[in-house]
Amino acid sequence: MEKGGEDPEFSYSYYRRKERIALVAIVVLASVAVASLLVAFSYYCYIRNKVLSKRSKSHSTVVDSKDKACCTDLEVATDEGLHVFTFKQLHSATGGFSKSNVVGHGGFGSVYRGVLSNGRKVAVKLMDQAGKQGEEEFKMEVELLKRLRSPYLLDLIGYCSNSSRKLLVYEFMANGGLQEHLYPINGSNNVNLKLDWETRLRIALEAAKGLEYLHEHVSPPVIHRDFKSSNILLDKNFHAKVSDFGLAKLGSDKAGGHVSTRVLGTQGYVAPEYALTGHLTTKSDVYSYGVVLLELLTGRVPVDAKRPHGEGVLVSWALPQLTDREKVVQIMDPTLEGQYSMKEVIQVAAIAAMCVQPEADYRPLMADVVQSLVPLVKTHRSTANVGGCSSFQ
Repeated sequence: MEKGGEDPEFSYSYYRRKERIALVAIVVLASVAVASLLVAFSYYCYIRNKVLSKRSKSHSTVVDSKDKACCTDLEVATDEGLHVFTFKQLHSATGGFSKSNVVGHGGFGSVYRGVLSNGRKVAVKLMDQAGKQGEEEFKMEVELLKRLRSPYLLDLIGYCSNSSRKLLVYEFMANGGLQEHLYPINGSNNVNLKLDWETRLRIALEAAKGLEYLHEHVSPPVIHRDFKSSNILLDKNFHAKVSDFGLAKLGSDKAGGHVSTRVLGTQGYVAPEYALTGHLTTKSDVYSYGVVLLELLTGRVPVDAKRPHGEGVLVSWALPQLTDREKVVQIMDPTLEGQYSMKEVIQVAAIAAMCVQPEADYRPLMADVVQSLVPLVKTHRSTANVGGCSSFQ
Protein backbone atom coordinates (compact mmCIF):
# COMPACT_ATOMS: atom_id res chain seq x y z
CA MET A 1 0.00 0.00 0.00
CA GLU A 2 1.36 3.41 -0.96
CA LYS A 3 1.81 6.08 1.64
CA GLY A 4 -1.15 8.37 1.71
CA GLY A 5 -3.09 5.93 -0.47
CA GLU A 6 -6.47 4.35 0.34
CA ASP A 7 -6.75 0.68 1.22
CA PRO A 8 -9.38 -0.86 -1.15
CA GLU A 9 -10.36 -3.59 1.34
CA PHE A 10 -10.90 -1.07 4.12
CA SER A 11 -13.02 1.12 1.85
CA TYR A 12 -15.14 -1.81 0.71
CA SER A 13 -15.71 -2.95 4.35
CA TYR A 14 -16.55 0.57 5.42
CA TYR A 15 -19.23 1.00 2.76
CA ARG A 16 -20.70 -2.44 3.46
CA ARG A 17 -21.06 -1.51 7.14
CA LYS A 18 -22.79 1.73 6.26
CA GLU A 19 -25.19 -0.16 4.00
CA ARG A 20 -26.08 -2.56 6.82
CA ILE A 21 -26.68 0.31 9.26
CA ALA A 22 -28.85 2.07 6.71
CA LEU A 23 -30.78 -1.15 6.05
CA VAL A 24 -31.37 -1.70 9.77
CA ALA A 25 -32.52 1.89 10.17
CA ILE A 26 -34.94 1.49 7.26
CA VAL A 27 -36.34 -1.74 8.72
CA VAL A 28 -36.75 -0.16 12.17
CA LEU A 29 -38.46 2.90 10.75
CA ALA A 30 -40.74 0.73 8.62
CA SER A 31 -41.64 -1.40 11.66
CA VAL A 32 -42.43 1.68 13.70
CA ALA A 33 -44.57 3.04 10.87
CA VAL A 34 -46.49 -0.25 10.55
CA ALA A 35 -46.97 -0.43 14.33
CA SER A 36 -48.24 3.15 14.36
CA LEU A 37 -50.68 2.35 11.58
CA LEU A 38 -51.94 -0.71 13.47
CA VAL A 39 -52.41 1.32 16.66
CA ALA A 40 -54.22 4.03 14.75
CA PHE A 41 -56.44 1.48 12.98
CA SER A 42 -57.25 -0.28 16.29
CA TYR A 43 -58.16 3.02 17.91
CA TYR A 44 -60.35 3.88 14.90
CA CYS A 45 -62.16 0.52 15.20
CA TYR A 46 -62.64 1.03 18.94
CA ILE A 47 -64.13 4.51 18.48
CA ARG A 48 -66.30 3.33 15.56
CA ASN A 49 -67.71 0.40 17.58
CA LYS A 50 -68.40 2.66 20.53
CA VAL A 51 -70.29 5.12 18.35
CA LEU A 52 -72.29 2.33 16.68
CA SER A 53 -73.09 0.83 20.09
CA LYS A 54 -74.38 4.16 21.36
CA ARG A 55 -76.45 4.62 18.23
CA SER A 56 -77.88 1.13 18.62
CA LYS A 57 -78.85 1.75 22.27
CA SER A 58 -80.27 5.11 21.38
CA HIS A 59 -82.28 3.56 18.58
CA SER A 60 -83.77 0.89 20.88
CA THR A 61 -84.81 3.31 23.61
CA VAL A 62 -85.71 6.53 21.83
CA VAL A 63 -88.79 6.49 19.65
CA ASP A 64 -89.31 9.17 17.06
CA SER A 65 -91.97 11.65 18.24
CA LYS A 66 -94.05 10.95 15.16
CA ASP A 67 -94.06 7.20 15.89
CA LYS A 68 -94.68 7.79 19.60
CA ALA A 69 -98.14 9.16 18.92
CA CYS A 70 -99.34 5.92 17.36
CA CYS A 71 -97.17 3.38 19.19
CA THR A 72 -97.41 4.43 22.85
CA ASP A 73 -97.68 0.84 24.13
CA LEU A 74 -94.47 -0.48 22.62
CA GLU A 75 -91.87 -2.02 24.95
CA VAL A 76 -88.86 0.29 24.81
CA ALA A 77 -86.12 -1.90 26.27
CA THR A 78 -85.38 -5.25 27.82
CA ASP A 79 -83.59 -6.30 30.99
CA GLU A 80 -82.43 -9.93 30.97
CA GLY A 81 -85.59 -11.02 29.20
CA LEU A 82 -87.95 -8.68 31.05
CA HIS A 83 -89.66 -5.80 29.25
CA VAL A 84 -88.98 -2.36 30.67
CA PHE A 85 -92.15 -0.31 30.32
CA THR A 86 -92.76 3.41 30.68
CA PHE A 87 -95.40 4.64 33.08
CA LYS A 88 -97.31 6.12 30.13
CA GLN A 89 -97.55 2.72 28.45
CA LEU A 90 -98.95 1.03 31.54
CA HIS A 91 -101.28 3.95 32.23
CA SER A 92 -102.70 3.42 28.74
CA ALA A 93 -102.84 -0.39 29.09
CA THR A 94 -104.96 -0.17 32.26
CA GLY A 95 -107.33 2.54 31.07
CA GLY A 96 -105.69 5.14 33.26
CA PHE A 97 -105.62 2.74 36.23
CA SER A 98 -109.40 2.71 36.19
CA LYS A 99 -111.19 1.43 39.29
CA SER A 100 -113.20 -0.85 37.02
CA ASN A 101 -109.94 -2.66 36.17
CA VAL A 102 -108.91 -3.36 39.76
CA VAL A 103 -108.66 -7.13 40.29
CA GLY A 104 -106.90 -7.23 43.65
CA HIS A 105 -105.25 -5.44 46.55
CA GLY A 106 -102.24 -6.29 48.66
CA GLY A 107 -99.60 -4.89 50.97
CA PHE A 108 -97.72 -3.72 47.87
CA GLY A 109 -100.65 -1.83 46.35
CA SER A 110 -103.43 -2.44 43.85
CA VAL A 111 -103.46 -4.87 40.92
CA TYR A 112 -105.11 -3.85 37.64
CA ARG A 113 -106.23 -5.76 34.59
CA GLY A 114 -104.53 -4.43 31.45
CA VAL A 115 -104.10 -5.06 27.74
CA LEU A 116 -100.81 -4.35 25.92
CA SER A 117 -100.62 -2.98 22.40
CA ASN A 118 -100.12 -6.50 21.02
CA GLY A 119 -103.41 -7.59 22.60
CA ARG A 120 -101.88 -9.58 25.44
CA LYS A 121 -103.77 -9.47 28.72
CA VAL A 122 -101.65 -8.65 31.75
CA ALA A 123 -101.95 -7.86 35.44
CA VAL A 124 -100.26 -4.62 36.51
CA LYS A 125 -99.30 -4.20 40.15
CA LEU A 126 -98.96 -0.53 41.12
CA MET A 127 -96.90 0.07 44.25
CA ASP A 128 -98.34 2.52 46.74
CA GLN A 129 -96.31 5.63 47.44
CA ALA A 130 -94.48 3.61 50.05
CA GLY A 131 -91.19 3.65 51.89
CA LYS A 132 -88.17 1.42 52.16
CA GLN A 133 -89.99 -1.91 52.54
CA GLY A 134 -91.99 -1.39 49.35
CA GLU A 135 -88.79 -0.52 47.49
CA GLU A 136 -87.07 -3.66 48.80
CA GLU A 137 -90.03 -5.86 47.85
CA PHE A 138 -90.01 -4.42 44.32
CA LYS A 139 -86.29 -5.08 43.85
CA MET A 140 -86.48 -8.58 45.31
CA GLU A 141 -89.34 -9.61 43.05
CA VAL A 142 -87.68 -8.29 39.89
CA GLU A 143 -84.27 -9.81 40.68
CA LEU A 144 -85.72 -13.20 41.62
CA LEU A 145 -88.18 -13.58 38.78
CA LYS A 146 -85.52 -12.64 36.22
CA ARG A 147 -83.85 -15.93 37.08
CA LEU A 148 -86.65 -18.26 38.18
CA ARG A 149 -88.50 -20.16 35.46
CA SER A 150 -91.15 -22.72 36.32
CA PRO A 151 -94.66 -23.46 35.01
CA TYR A 152 -95.78 -23.34 38.64
CA LEU A 153 -94.57 -19.79 39.32
CA LEU A 154 -96.34 -16.66 38.07
CA ASP A 155 -94.53 -15.25 35.05
CA LEU A 156 -93.17 -11.71 35.39
CA ILE A 157 -93.38 -10.04 31.95
CA GLY A 158 -91.72 -6.76 32.86
CA TYR A 159 -91.65 -3.74 35.11
CA CYS A 160 -91.55 0.05 35.29
CA SER A 161 -89.25 1.93 37.63
CA ASN A 162 -89.82 5.62 37.11
CA SER A 163 -88.64 7.84 39.99
CA SER A 164 -91.26 7.23 42.70
CA ARG A 165 -93.45 4.99 40.53
CA LYS A 166 -92.83 1.26 40.74
CA LEU A 167 -94.94 -1.21 38.75
CA LEU A 168 -94.75 -4.93 38.01
CA VAL A 169 -96.35 -6.53 34.94
CA TYR A 170 -97.41 -10.20 35.15
CA GLU A 171 -99.22 -12.72 33.02
CA PHE A 172 -102.96 -12.42 33.60
CA MET A 173 -104.58 -15.16 35.70
CA ALA A 174 -108.27 -15.10 34.81
CA ASN A 175 -109.61 -16.70 37.99
CA GLY A 176 -107.77 -14.61 40.53
CA GLY A 177 -106.60 -15.91 43.89
CA LEU A 178 -107.44 -19.25 45.48
CA GLN A 179 -108.70 -17.49 48.59
CA GLU A 180 -111.60 -15.92 46.68
CA HIS A 181 -112.90 -19.34 45.68
CA LEU A 182 -112.77 -20.83 49.16
CA TYR A 183 -114.75 -18.20 51.05
CA PRO A 184 -116.16 -14.69 50.49
CA ILE A 185 -113.76 -11.83 51.16
CA ASN A 186 -114.60 -8.45 52.67
CA GLY A 187 -118.33 -8.92 52.39
CA SER A 188 -118.19 -10.09 48.78
CA ASN A 189 -121.58 -11.04 47.40
CA ASN A 190 -120.11 -13.43 44.84
CA VAL A 191 -121.74 -16.85 44.81
CA ASN A 192 -120.86 -20.23 43.35
CA LEU A 193 -117.16 -19.66 43.93
CA LYS A 194 -116.57 -23.03 45.58
CA LEU A 195 -114.10 -25.41 44.00
CA ASP A 196 -114.86 -29.10 43.73
CA TRP A 197 -112.69 -31.77 45.36
CA GLU A 198 -110.67 -32.88 42.33
CA THR A 199 -109.83 -29.26 41.45
CA ARG A 200 -108.66 -28.64 45.01
CA LEU A 201 -106.39 -31.68 44.80
CA ARG A 202 -104.85 -30.44 41.56
CA ILE A 203 -104.33 -26.96 42.99
CA ALA A 204 -102.67 -28.48 46.07
CA LEU A 205 -100.29 -30.45 43.84
CA GLU A 206 -99.40 -27.55 41.53
CA ALA A 207 -98.78 -25.19 44.45
CA ALA A 208 -96.59 -27.86 46.06
CA LYS A 209 -94.60 -28.16 42.82
CA GLY A 210 -94.04 -24.39 42.89
CA LEU A 211 -92.51 -24.59 46.37
CA GLU A 212 -90.59 -27.73 45.47
CA TYR A 213 -88.94 -25.84 42.61
CA LEU A 214 -87.94 -22.97 44.92
CA HIS A 215 -86.58 -25.29 47.61
CA GLU A 216 -85.05 -28.15 45.64
CA HIS A 217 -84.14 -26.85 42.18
CA VAL A 218 -82.60 -23.47 43.02
CA SER A 219 -79.28 -22.96 44.79
CA PRO A 220 -79.25 -21.44 47.30
CA PRO A 221 -82.90 -22.32 47.95
CA VAL A 222 -85.52 -19.58 47.82
CA ILE A 223 -87.84 -19.26 50.83
CA HIS A 224 -91.12 -17.63 49.81
CA ARG A 225 -91.89 -16.35 53.34
CA ASP A 226 -95.45 -15.27 52.48
CA PHE A 227 -97.03 -18.40 51.04
CA LYS A 228 -100.82 -18.23 51.46
CA SER A 229 -104.04 -18.90 49.57
CA SER A 230 -104.28 -15.35 48.19
CA ASN A 231 -100.81 -15.78 46.66
CA ILE A 232 -101.86 -18.88 44.73
CA LEU A 233 -103.35 -17.62 41.47
CA LEU A 234 -105.60 -19.57 39.09
CA ASP A 235 -105.70 -19.34 35.31
CA LYS A 236 -108.80 -19.76 33.13
CA ASN A 237 -108.58 -23.55 33.51
CA PHE A 238 -108.00 -23.34 37.28
CA HIS A 239 -104.35 -24.35 37.11
CA ALA A 240 -102.37 -22.86 39.97
CA LYS A 241 -99.23 -20.73 40.11
CA VAL A 242 -97.38 -19.34 43.12
CA SER A 243 -97.08 -15.54 43.13
CA ASP A 244 -95.85 -12.53 45.13
CA PHE A 245 -92.14 -12.89 45.88
CA GLY A 246 -91.67 -9.51 47.53
CA LEU A 247 -90.79 -11.03 50.91
CA ALA A 248 -88.77 -13.96 49.52
CA LYS A 249 -85.38 -14.70 51.05
CA LEU A 250 -82.41 -16.76 49.92
CA GLY A 251 -81.97 -19.68 52.29
CA SER A 252 -78.92 -21.49 53.63
CA ASP A 253 -76.96 -23.94 51.46
CA LYS A 254 -76.15 -26.03 54.54
CA ALA A 255 -78.35 -29.00 55.41
CA GLY A 256 -80.53 -27.96 58.32
CA GLY A 257 -79.13 -24.42 58.14
CA HIS A 258 -81.17 -21.27 58.62
CA VAL A 259 -81.01 -17.55 57.96
CA SER A 260 -81.84 -15.03 60.65
CA THR A 261 -84.16 -12.22 59.63
CA ARG A 262 -86.93 -10.05 60.99
CA VAL A 263 -90.28 -11.77 61.15
CA LEU A 264 -92.52 -10.93 58.21
CA GLY A 265 -95.50 -12.74 56.76
CA THR A 266 -99.24 -13.10 57.31
CA GLN A 267 -100.92 -14.01 60.58
CA GLY A 268 -102.03 -17.62 60.65
CA TYR A 269 -99.46 -18.77 58.09
CA VAL A 270 -96.20 -18.00 59.92
CA ALA A 271 -94.33 -21.03 61.29
CA PRO A 272 -94.03 -20.96 65.12
CA GLU A 273 -90.22 -21.29 65.26
CA TYR A 274 -89.80 -18.42 62.79
CA ALA A 275 -92.23 -16.23 64.74
CA LEU A 276 -90.35 -16.92 67.99
CA THR A 277 -86.70 -16.81 66.88
CA GLY A 278 -86.54 -15.19 63.44
CA HIS A 279 -84.80 -18.35 62.17
CA LEU A 280 -86.05 -18.94 58.64
CA THR A 281 -85.76 -22.24 56.73
CA THR A 282 -87.53 -23.96 53.86
CA LYS A 283 -89.54 -25.79 56.54
CA SER A 284 -91.13 -22.42 57.35
CA ASP A 285 -92.72 -22.51 53.89
CA VAL A 286 -93.78 -26.12 54.47
CA TYR A 287 -95.76 -24.99 57.51
CA SER A 288 -97.48 -22.28 55.46
CA TYR A 289 -98.28 -24.84 52.79
CA GLY A 290 -99.88 -27.04 55.43
CA VAL A 291 -102.15 -24.16 56.44
CA VAL A 292 -103.25 -23.73 52.81
CA LEU A 293 -103.95 -27.47 52.62
CA LEU A 294 -106.18 -27.10 55.68
CA GLU A 295 -108.01 -24.25 53.94
CA LEU A 296 -108.62 -26.53 50.95
CA LEU A 297 -109.95 -29.27 53.24
CA THR A 298 -112.11 -27.15 55.53
CA GLY A 299 -112.97 -23.99 53.58
CA ARG A 300 -112.02 -21.97 56.68
CA VAL A 301 -109.73 -18.98 57.08
CA PRO A 302 -106.52 -19.45 59.12
CA VAL A 303 -107.60 -17.03 61.85
CA ASP A 304 -111.24 -16.19 62.55
CA ALA A 305 -112.12 -14.35 65.77
CA LYS A 306 -115.83 -14.85 65.08
CA ARG A 307 -115.58 -18.61 65.51
CA PRO A 308 -116.54 -20.28 68.82
CA HIS A 309 -113.89 -20.60 71.53
CA GLY A 310 -111.19 -23.08 70.47
CA GLU A 311 -111.99 -22.83 66.75
CA GLY A 312 -110.55 -19.39 65.98
CA VAL A 313 -107.08 -20.63 64.92
CA LEU A 314 -107.38 -23.16 62.11
CA VAL A 315 -104.22 -25.17 62.90
CA SER A 316 -104.94 -25.49 66.62
CA TRP A 317 -108.52 -26.57 65.94
CA ALA A 318 -107.86 -28.98 63.06
CA LEU A 319 -104.56 -30.65 64.03
CA PRO A 320 -105.95 -32.96 66.77
CA GLN A 321 -108.64 -34.19 64.38
CA LEU A 322 -106.55 -34.77 61.25
CA THR A 323 -105.36 -38.23 62.25
CA ASP A 324 -108.71 -39.45 63.61
CA ARG A 325 -110.67 -41.26 60.88
CA GLU A 326 -114.02 -40.42 62.45
CA LYS A 327 -113.30 -36.79 63.32
CA VAL A 328 -111.54 -35.79 60.10
CA VAL A 329 -114.81 -35.95 58.16
CA GLN A 330 -116.35 -33.49 60.60
CA ILE A 331 -113.86 -30.75 59.70
CA MET A 332 -114.32 -31.10 55.93
CA ASP A 333 -115.88 -28.26 53.91
CA PRO A 334 -119.62 -29.12 53.78
CA THR A 335 -119.79 -28.11 50.10
CA LEU A 336 -117.53 -31.07 49.26
CA GLU A 337 -119.89 -33.70 50.63
CA GLY A 338 -120.18 -36.71 48.32
CA GLN A 339 -117.20 -35.72 46.15
CA TYR A 340 -114.36 -37.58 47.88
CA SER A 341 -113.46 -41.02 49.19
CA MET A 342 -112.43 -41.57 52.81
CA LYS A 343 -109.09 -42.91 51.63
CA GLU A 344 -108.29 -39.64 49.82
CA VAL A 345 -109.36 -37.48 52.73
CA ILE A 346 -107.27 -39.45 55.21
CA GLN A 347 -104.21 -39.22 52.96
CA VAL A 348 -104.50 -35.47 52.40
CA ALA A 349 -105.27 -34.89 56.09
CA ALA A 350 -102.13 -36.86 57.03
CA ILE A 351 -100.00 -34.69 54.71
CA ALA A 352 -101.49 -31.52 56.22
CA ALA A 353 -100.86 -32.82 59.75
CA MET A 354 -97.19 -33.44 58.98
CA CYS A 355 -96.74 -30.03 57.36
CA VAL A 356 -98.09 -28.08 60.37
CA GLN A 357 -96.10 -29.93 63.03
CA PRO A 358 -94.84 -27.49 65.69
CA GLU A 359 -91.30 -28.92 65.35
CA ALA A 360 -89.75 -27.97 62.00
CA ASP A 361 -87.65 -31.16 61.83
CA TYR A 362 -90.80 -33.30 61.76
CA ARG A 363 -92.17 -31.58 58.69
CA PRO A 364 -91.63 -33.23 55.28
CA LEU A 365 -89.73 -31.82 52.33
CA MET A 366 -91.89 -30.35 49.58
CA ALA A 367 -90.56 -33.06 47.26
CA ASP A 368 -92.13 -35.66 49.59
CA VAL A 369 -95.42 -33.76 49.59
CA VAL A 370 -95.45 -33.72 45.78
CA GLN A 371 -94.78 -37.46 45.61
CA SER A 372 -97.64 -38.12 48.03
CA LEU A 373 -100.14 -36.01 46.09
CA VAL A 374 -99.31 -37.18 42.55
CA PRO A 375 -101.17 -40.54 42.82
CA LEU A 376 -104.29 -38.81 44.21
CA VAL A 377 -104.45 -36.34 41.33
CA LYS A 378 -103.81 -39.03 38.72
CA THR A 379 -106.91 -40.94 39.79
CA HIS A 380 -109.03 -37.90 38.92
CA ARG A 381 -107.29 -36.86 35.72
CA SER A 382 -109.59 -38.75 33.37
CA THR A 383 -112.65 -36.96 34.77
CA ALA A 384 -111.10 -33.55 35.54
CA ASN A 385 -113.94 -31.07 35.26
CA VAL A 386 -114.53 -27.90 37.22
CA GLY A 387 -118.09 -26.91 38.00
CA GLY A 388 -119.68 -23.94 39.69
CA CYS A 389 -116.62 -21.65 39.43
CA SER A 390 -116.74 -18.05 38.28
CA SER A 391 -113.90 -16.29 36.51
CA PHE A 392 -112.83 -12.68 36.03
CA GLN A 393 -113.22 -11.45 32.49
